[in-house]
Amino acid sequence: MPLTIGGKRGNARALVHILLLAAAFIAWPTSGTRAQRPNKAEIADVVVSPASEGVPISRNIYGQFSEHLGHGVYGGLWVGPDSSIPNTRGFRNDVVSALRALEVPLLRWPGGCFADKYDWRDGIGPRKRRPNRVNTAWGDVPETNAVGTHEFMDLLDQLGGTSAYIAGNIGSLTPTDMARWMEYMTAVGGSTLAKERGKNGSRVPFRVAFFGVGNESWGCGGNMTAEKAAATTRRYAAFFATAPGTRTIRVAAGPNVDDYHFTEVMMRDAGARYFDALSLHHYTFAGTWERKGSAIGFSEAEWGSALRNARRMEELVTRHSAIMDRYDQEQRVMLAVDEWGSWLDTPPGKDPNLYSWQNTLRDALVAAITLNVFHRHSDRVRMATIAQMVNVDQAMIHTDGPRMFRTPTYWVFDLYKPFRGATPLASVTGGPRYRVGAITLPAVDASVARAEDGIIWISLVNLDPTRARNVRLTIPGMSSPCALVGHILTAEAMDQHNDFDEPDRLVPARFSATLTTGGIVSLPAKSIVVGRLSLSGS
Repeated sequence: MPLTIGGKRGNARALVHILLLAAAFIAWPTSGTRAQRPNKAEIADVVVSPASEGVPISRNIYGQFSEHLGHGVYGGLWVGPDSSIPNTRGFRNDVVSALRALEVPLLRWPGGCFADKYDWRDGIGPRKRRPNRVNTAWGDVPETNAVGTHEFMDLLDQLGGTSAYIAGNIGSLTPTDMARWMEYMTAVGGSTLAKERGKNGSRVPFRVAFFGVGNESWGCGGNMTAEKAAATTRRYAAFFATAPGTRTIRVAAGPNVDDYHFTEVMMRDAGARYFDALSLHHYTFAGTWERKGSAIGFSEAEWGSALRNARRMEELVTRHSAIMDRYDQEQRVMLAVDEWGSWLDTPPGKDPNLYSWQNTLRDALVAAITLNVFHRHSDRVRMATIAQMVNVDQAMIHTDGPRMFRTPTYWVFDLYKPFRGATPLASVTGGPRYRVGAITLPAVDASVARAEDGIIWISLVNLDPTRARNVRLTIPGMSSPCALVGHILTAEAMDQHNDFDEPDRLVPARFSATLTTGGIVSLPAKSIVVGRLSLSGS
């Protein structure tokens, strides 16, 4: 039977030191020749305390982001109802089916920087009558407005009840414009805007779970100072309203990466009275902003650099959360990491305006490491959206005409589904380091959580691309023998990836290791293992 653990919930982030438990239960691989036991210094210890329960992991940290950028929407999600590619009311069936399997909790739309120039009225009414604009945010390409509010809401229904995260425009539209968009979407009764919505196809009000009060106000959303951004947020919040009996979480545009002053001012001058969440944006490069690094064919130094930058999310979340704690001790305001993921150089010969590149095993590790950080900070990080859903940045899916394939990142999101709603168990991971050049990282990253049914789920990530690593699990309540049963994602090459010719080259495989006293779990190089603890034979 599965292993279950109970205990009293506490604040996992506040538990800086955890005492090592006396009993250790460790595992040897279930297949192959038993190797000589490694020196104790070579073993990575993952130690969990029974009194280390945190706030349950919000399902919304597994959110997605789809912007009118490149082929993220047009060609990726939307082909139009008259397309030869099988579709339902314009959205391609193969992509929707694959995303539906991920059980996407929420979707952020229409941007990004595109949102800062978007007029919602351009995207309602008969499509043939909608104005054609120029997408000045991303390459000056045509924007037909074929996908607007009603189409977006239809997509959410097709995805299986995904929640709406609307990115509002406070950079170039007025508070009245935003208030009227909310009224158009959510109003009941006989208001003129509610009647207009009904005429356009939806008499029933839309449900807007999250509304972004701006996007990157420090940059493409208005080039504002922190003080100006806080004042602008307060102004727009004064006119923000939803239908009686409904609630929409207001997400204020927050800091860029490590701009801690921005967080300080937003919390001090606006804070919980004017917003319910503060956004944070952080992208992972393998190089620098100017030369972000190659998506494939990269060196081990670039591998290490990318994983180091992904691990920086721990520092960012910790420090921004500490500032938020000073102004919001009850933690009413969530930290919403609504843009994160790999951002790399466009391959030579490919249109740079598409922001599209290959997604490899390295990106899968970036995703796993980042999600583990969110698990460890579940008290503050209660919503996140990876950039982006289809074709753009660290996408789940790539398309080309009628063809599509799922990326390694897609499979990480699939493997991590059992963590939704689970209670994280604070753990200490110690042991060997992975070194490449001047970069030094923990060789193993881990997340442990108890699901609502009591089953213990574990994520183990081996950051080392050349060496297998051994992990000793110390978890209260374990009995011998147990088994770690789940899936593994790994490959021979650091840049292994799927493509249109071989869409299933890199997919999860079954993984099982028996846990008996005196053994270890061996993680292959550059691997991600997600599994549950079960009694042997169950």
